[in-house]
Amino acid sequence: MINDRLVDAGDLPIAVRDFGGSAPPLVLLHGAGANLAHMTTLARALRPRHRVITMDLRGHGRSGDGPWSWDAALADVAAVVVQLELARPAVVGHSLGGMIAALWGERHPETPGVVSLDGNPPPTRTEHLPGMDLKKAAAELAELRAIFDRMGAEMGQTVPAEQLPELVERQKAAAHAMGANEKVWIEGFRRNLVQANGETSIRPSAETASSLRTLMEDLDLGPVYRATRCPELVVLPTRDLPEQEGFAELYEAHRRFVREQAEDSGVRYVQLAGASHAMVIEQPDLLAGLISDFLAAA
Repeated sequence: MINDRLVDAGDLPIAVRDFGGSAPPLVLLHGAGANLAHMTTLARALRPRHRVITMDLRGHGRSGDGPWSWDAALADVAAVVVQLELARPAVVGHSLGGMIAALWGERHPETPGVVSLDGNPPPTRTEHLPGMDLKKAAAELAELRAIFDRMGAEMGQTVPAEQLPELVERQKAAAHAMGANEKVWIEGFRRNLVQANGETSIRPSAETASSLRTLMEDLDLGPVYRATRCPELVVLPTRDLPEQEGFAELYEAHRRFVREQAEDSGVRYVQLAGASHAMVIEQPDLLAGLISDFLAAA
């Protein structure tokens, strides 16, 4: 039986969804701007072989707001593990959640395994783009940075009540275009809506989004991979999202950098054929089998 609850993480509550079962526990973490609902399809696919726990990261979904740091995020995961009495859970994360999973593995060698689903910091320097012309790389990085700046400025804005139905319809269209479960997708959208003082806004807030961007841009996973002693798997995409296609050469170069970083660190990685960064939506059943088989072998 699926059970939703709040866990006391000390300075704030963390919303948790427990999919139940007695199989080995697995904590499943979402990416930035998402929430636990977006992981539902993958969680269901994993449930036959695991007791799956999903959670809203701080500043997302129904969890509380608080200053963001890697230590704070890891402490939130630890609070969930302790209060749900999970014995040595595996930790699997997508995007931002994958970075947290990698950091968890570094600090918890007793973990049976961690899996990162394209949990890689974004490219910010030309050395992140091997094989690309340096002048072109610098120009495209600057252009990409400007796009992210504009996106960041729009985070956390108030949504007029009369616009909400239109936004829901647009989310339905997006779910259809990506082949996502519409009910799950809309739950994810609504879960990030916050109502206060008669106004509605979308989480995460601009402050949280800015903190996350800085943390991810400053993170170097190479030393983390080299220091990790528990089994680790990194799942990488092989194609671009539609919005990335204008930077196709840049993202291909960055995927090359990520592969080289994993190889140099001795981390096992898999390139998922036909998958983009949205792999948890595109191929949940395949991912579930890959994750479960890896953890069973580990």
